Amino acid sequence: MDKQQILIKKAQECIDGIKEEVSLNHWRLQYHISAPAGWINDPNGFCYFNGQYHLFYQHHPYSPQWGPMHWGHVRSQDLVFWEHLPIALAPSEEYDRDGCFSGSAIEKDGKLYLMYTGNRWTGENHDTDLEQSQCLAVSEDGGVFAKLKENPVIANPPAGDIHPNHCRDPKVWKHQNSYYAVLGSKTMGNEGQVLLYRSDDLIHWDFVNVMARGEGNFGYMWECPDFFHLGGQDVLVMSPQGMTPEGNLYHNLHQSGYVLGQLNYETGTFSHQEFRMLDYGFDFYAPQTMIDEQGRRILIAWMDMWESKMPTQQYQWAGAMTLPRLVTLKDNQLFCTPVPELEKLREEEVSYSTLTIQGVQSLAEVSGDCIELQMEVDAKDALVFGLKLRVDDRAKQETVLAYDKNEKVLMLDRNQSGAGPGGIRKATVDLIDNRLKLHIFIDKSSIEIFVNDGEKVMTARVYPSKEAVNIYFFSDGPLNIVQLKKWNLKKSITG
Repeated sequence: MDKQQILIKKAQECIDGIKEEVSLNHWRLQYHISAPAGWINDPNGFCYFNGQYHLFYQHHPYSPQWGPMHWGHVRSQDLVFWEHLPIALAPSEEYDRDGCFSGSAIEKDGKLYLMYTGNRWTGENHDTDLEQSQCLAVSEDGGVFAKLKENPVIANPPAGDIHPNHCRDPKVWKHQNSYYAVLGSKTMGNEGQVLLYRSDDLIHWDFVNVMARGEGNFGYMWECPDFFHLGGQDVLVMSPQGMTPEGNLYHNLHQSGYVLGQLNYETGTFSHQEFRMLDYGFDFYAPQTMIDEQGRRILIAWMDMWESKMPTQQYQWAGAMTLPRLVTLKDNQLFCTPVPELEKLREEEVSYSTLTIQGVQSLAEVSGDCIELQMEVDAKDALVFGLKLRVDDRAKQETVLAYDKNEKVLMLDRNQSGAGPGGIRKATVDLIDNRLKLHIFIDKSSIEIFVNDGEKVMTARVYPSKEAVNIYFFSDGPLNIVQLKKWNLKKSITG
């Protein structure tokens, strides 16, 4: 057994020793991916290999706090029911001794390759005292991975206006007969940028160019880049650190979004349009996409935010993934909707139609802490209307989703949501023929809200009491619920 497999066995024993206790926590998510125990952040290596979906993730198995990064691993036949597999990567070599940081996956010659960032601390300051290189691991079966003897395959950042210590999170893809990878980076003057590399064999890489660089309020570092072609456009996804708030935008510590444009593969330059957000809620970072056997572009992100209070840490776990989202291009912007396979989770449908709401009221059987809601409302003459979710009247807990017709703003308020952080997030939303469509997924400690067929999404972690299961509808004037459906959802994560 090599050094990495010994470290994986040790980490796995730690997880197995506490996962049963962790599973009893009342905030434990039922149909969202999280580690059996310990900390997780960025999704990594999201791919379709040998007829199955694989998702890896940044993982610290020894505590619910961030620490030396391993790669956790889950697998699914359908993007709905996931099983935990043994840890895939552990920091075992000199080049990755302090962490196997984020990266991606690609199939080559029937084998699955993981490309990741090896991290080494060179001093006490983890922002300035670090060395980052790009490395490969390979697997015949998609389960057990061996690191290549050629590692690191990209040892140092290129010369020029490129910070020597911050170069990470490779996303790799194939175009024509060559492999390409984008890396998150920043300039010497702390402006975010993305670097483009090319290879014939995944092992020998040539720097092509600085593919894109931020100007103005575009952050001091671009993390976790992703790149793909969709609907005639090239899409660059990234997570800029350090953007300052503008109106209702950029109020999280770090943001995630995309730009549309065209990549010149010869020069390595990317001409693009303005930056757009991928999620307007509180907890969404480091999104990564893959293309599946149906040709669909699927996205998953970390459903948390750096430096947020995480009440689950007292129960020996922290971090989760969003639901898989189908990404499509429409009207020159990305739309994100829950993958249709999630309908497999549905049980016990409750349905209402042509129902008038005024004031505050509940509906029979429309409640719960592990449910799906699908609704369309005609605003009529109402100016402010919405829902109160995860309500515990006795504890005065509620998470409020409210639409203001005059401001054309949808507001998500978690100031009374329970044990976690508070705050308000807003998204500009236009009614369509005076109607609003909402598709809401509630899990034990999360809420995901898809607006107007995926035009906007708002995601939040919330930590209410066990008793917070009530739902109230409210409106300051007569409001027509055209259609409302509610389902209880099954548990889908095992192992």
